Amino acid sequence: MDPAPPAPTETIDAILAELVDEFDLLGDWEGRIEYVIDLGRGLEALPEADRVEANKVPGCAAQVWLASEARDGRLWFRADSDSALSKGNVALLLKLYSGRTPDQILAFDARAALDRLGLPQALTRQRANGLNSMVGRIREAAQAQA
Repeated sequence: MDPAPPAPTETIDAILAELVDEFDLLGDWEGRIEYVIDLGRGLEALPEADRVEANKVPGCAAQVWLASEARDGRLWFRADSDSALSKGNVALLLKLYSGRTPDQILAFDARAALDRLGLPQALTRQRANGLNSMVGRIREAAQAQA
């Protein structure tokens, strides 16, 4: 087994503040959505072994896979989607959550954070529901390890 990647050095709140600043600089929703899609392009390829039914996130407009692994008291996430926007949404969540302890994940108010970014309002209802399902899966993984 490979060693665990280094834990994030910034808090979730600090990363959220950076994202809020970046979103504010982008201004309009077209720019913000393009930024989210760009985040998805930066995700590492998801191994075929992780593209299984158990890792599929229900309720998403597209197919989304979200795999988790507990190492050294932290949860690490890998994800992919067949949709550029869904892949970007899950990449944004991984930026916030991957490498965190279960307690850090469970203490973070994802709904307030996403509202602060204005993301749910920019998405269709089905995509916003999918984003909430992704957060739910991450929280479930944290609850299972807590």
